Amino acid sequence: MSRAFVKEPDSDTPVDEMDLPQSEHPNHVTPAGLAQLQARLADLEAQKQALEKQGESLETAAALTHLNRDIRFVEGRLERALPVDLAQQPRDRVAFGAIVTVEDAEGKQSDFAIVGEDEADVDDGKVSYVSPLARALMEAEIGDTITWKRPIGDVQLEVVAIRYPEAP
Repeated sequence: MSRAFVKEPDSDTPVDEMDLPQSEHPNHVTPAGLAQLQARLADLEAQKQALEKQGESLETAAALTHLNRDIRFVEGRLERALPVDLAQQPRDRVAFGAIVTVEDAEGKQSDFAIVGEDEADVDDGKVSYVSPLARALMEAEIGDTITWKRPIGDVQLEVVAIRYPEAP
């Protein structure tokens, strides 16, 4: 491949990376999600301090560039954080922060916690409040059947329990 029109960097200094995009959605967070963001920021800042003590090298400069980008991202998420008081959420229907037990047509039960985007972890049963499943569950009451629209086919789920995590 011809390299005739490829601009080479003018120096050995890493260029600042573009900021990571922030979500277009409001940054609703559970108390646990807020603590998770704060811990992530503290961890990134500790990593940055450790790297700064190592002295200057290309590898260190590149790592610092990545860390600074990640720090700016987490700081932005914290600035936009809208903490939700789970004690004020309705107990008779699904709302942000709820842990919902659903049952499918075969009788298999699953629990899903409706959380903020930064806290979502499908493997841990935590789904973002903007996900199709969470949107289908919102406002549902015990006994309601909802339709979870999925690319591989819709699934009918019955809401069998709604609870909220206890305050720490």
